[in-house]
This record gives sequence, C-alpha cells and structure tokens, in this order.
Amino acid sequence: MDLIASIVIAMVAALHIYFLVLEMFLWDKPAGLKAFGQKLEQAKATKVLAANQGLYNGFLAAGLIWGLLRGADGTHIQVFFLGCVIVAGVFGAATASRKILFIQALPAAIGLGLLLLA
Repeated sequence: MDLIASIVIAMVAALHIYFLVLEMFLWDKPAGLKAFGQKLEQAKATKVLAANQGLYNGFLAAGLIWGLLRGADGTHIQVFFLGCVIVAGVFGAATASRKILFIQALPAAIGLGLLLLA
C-alpha cells in the first residue's frame, strides 16, 4: 500500500508541475488557451495572475516531493500538502470550474486516503 500511495502522490505532484508549466509559461500559447478555454486577449490580460497561480502550484508540488523524499518521516508533510491541494481544488471547483474538483481535489483525496491506510 505504501508504494501505491507514493505513486499516486507522485502523480499529484507531477500534475501540479504540469499546472505550473501551463500557467507560468504556456498561458497565452495554444496549449494554455486550449487547456483553460480562453481567448488570446483574455489570456494576455490575466497572464501575470496566472503566473502567480502557477508558482503556487509549484510550491504544492515541491512540498509533495519533499514529503516523498523523506520517506516514512515525511508522512506528516505529505498529509499537509495533500490537504492544501484538496482545499485548493474544492475552492477552485466552487469559484471557477467544477471540473477542478475531479482534476485536482479527487486525485489528492485518493492519495491522502491511501497514505492514511498505509
């Protein structure tokens, strides 16, 4: 179960690295426009805000990776950062798009559940 939890948590971290890249570097490029369903003008107007959001996603990924690298001593770190991801996902689903609940919060909740069962 430890291995499965670690794999899921690593996938959540990888997702947040992907979000960082999309929001910081590809926001106004075709991949970013498609991912977030925006028009170029809207993306250019919100580019700085998206970069800030991407940076926060990077911090979430860094925290999860830090927890994973600590092994059993990093469980509390993983719990904290998975909790942060879940809260961010629920907030995003309530304020921006319901699909954030499934893309961000659900994988983190699964990872947290597996971690707590391990």
